[in-house]
Amino acid sequence: MCGNNMSSPAIIPAVRKATAAVIFLHGLGDTGFSWAEALTAITLPHVKYICPNAPTAAVSMNFGMKMTSWFNIFGLSEHSPEDEDGIKIAAESVKAMIDLEIRNGIPSHRIILGGFSQGGALSLYTALTTDQKLGGVIGLSCWLPLRNAFPEAAVNSPNKDIHVLQCHGEADPLVPLMFGNLTAEKLKTIVNPNNVTFKSYPDERHNSCSQEMLDIREFIEKLLPPIN
Repeated sequence: MCGNNMSSPAIIPAVRKATAAVIFLHGLGDTGFSWAEALTAITLPHVKYICPNAPTAAVSMNFGMKMTSWFNIFGLSEHSPEDEDGIKIAAESVKAMIDLEIRNGIPSHRIILGGFSQGGALSLYTALTTDQKLGGVIGLSCWLPLRNAFPEAAVNSPNKDIHVLQCHGEADPLVPLMFGNLTAEKLKTIVNPNNVTFKSYPDERHNSCSQEMLDIREFIEKLLPPIN
């Protein structure tokens, strides 16, 4: 992966024995620490939350400025070219994070992958291309990268029945609501359409809100119940 190596992730440990995990990827120019802070408000006692930090790299869309980035972004229009190699390399690094949690004793079906904006895009792409059967995936204010690479039916994917929670601000000026809607429609052709939930929030821009955080908590609670 280009740029510096990733620094250690921000981790919210489970209050009791961790029997499930959420891996959450931040957006462009952000860090895992800010999302760890946000997720602290909705933690569940048996769940471990891992918020990794992307490496620093030059981003074409931002005039080559160096910032934390999972892959390069050339533009945010429907016809912008995509960093195919970078996206695939980033997805492999996320799969390695999932493998690490599996080695730590948490089965993959007890792991939810999620992210915001660029991190949400990478989460969706990784969930649809990994051989690891995941507990669910969360995409906030994002899009599906390399969308034309997906067949209409991901017959061989262990995640063809994965539960997806997609959330989007209706007033998002950066990643327009239309991208969220198109992504949800595309996902319904790839995974079980009954398992795709799309929620939008009036007046919300390219950020998260308290209602969205409650919806995320409910999704995690439902898919990662405590094990006695």
